[in-house]
Amino acid sequence: MLAWMARNEEGTGRTPCLLACSLGDGPGGPEGASAAAARLLDDMRLPVGGDPIDGTTRPSLKVSMLVVAGQIVLQMPNVTTQVTPPAEWLEAVGNLGYTYFMFTTRVCPTTGPRRPVAGPELAAFAGSPETTNAAAHVYLPARRLRA
Repeated sequence: MLAWMARNEEGTGRTPCLLACSLGDGPGGPEGASAAAARLLDDMRLPVGGDPIDGTTRPSLKVSMLVVAGQIVLQMPNVTTQVTPPAEWLEAVGNLGYTYFMFTTRVCPTTGPRRPVAGPELAAFAGSPETTNAAAHVYLPARRLRA
């Protein structure tokens, strides 16, 4: 999972973004991981490509994001993962109440087992049309623990 800030379409601000993808290092290799991601997206009724789904108006959405103690916890059927985003990202999600979430069926390039690429290579992967066109896009609301 990768959290970053992107310039919004109007160019007047920045949007917190979140990308989920597989490293392709499971028993089925990259092809199996891509197929599994496609099945999961289909099971969650999240179409690959096309317009973003407004998850802020769909409480029955099968993907959720919890923001707690400076961490993002992403939950989907049979998958829970977490990441520590930049402080700027947390502040933006706190102000907006959502992130622009993409889950791509494209496998993330790696530098070894359980080690995704970083820096410019990761930015190129996240921003490439091959990645974004192979992704479901969702405005995903941020949920918080209640006291």
